[in-house]
Amino acid sequence: MTTYADTSFLVSLYLQDSHSQQADQMLRDLTDCFLTALHQAEWFHAIAQHVFRGSISESKAGELQGLFEQDVKTGPWREVAVPDTAFDLCTDLGRRYGPKLGMRTLDSLHVACALELKAERFWTFDERQKKLAKAEGLKTT
Repeated sequence: MTTYADTSFLVSLYLQDSHSQQADQMLRDLTDCFLTALHQAEWFHAIAQHVFRGSISESKAGELQGLFEQDVKTGPWREVAVPDTAFDLCTDLGRRYGPKLGMRTLDSLHVACALELKAERFWTFDERQKKLAKAEGLKTT
């Protein structure tokens, strides 16, 4: 089953938080998960934010980045391009669901990528993003 996990899921795998245990359990069933440049940009920014806030050191951030890069080469992550039509779909999702769900642009863009890549599952710990993915027919966590 093809899976698209948003960046919150990835961060929870590498940096201990309230969702890490659930993410670890879900990863056991994962054999193939899409990974776009959007994921990578958001992931590195998220780790940098933890350094900025003082919750991890720069050396810990470097360690996490190394682990992530190694897993990109050997793990379940399948690098794919952001689909050309994802931004148009993101705009449409914002128009249709934004007033009801209040999701952010990048949340809609992740869902748009998942849809355009024909993912069957969408994993996230963001409730608004999860509602959007469900509304569009994706199986969620």
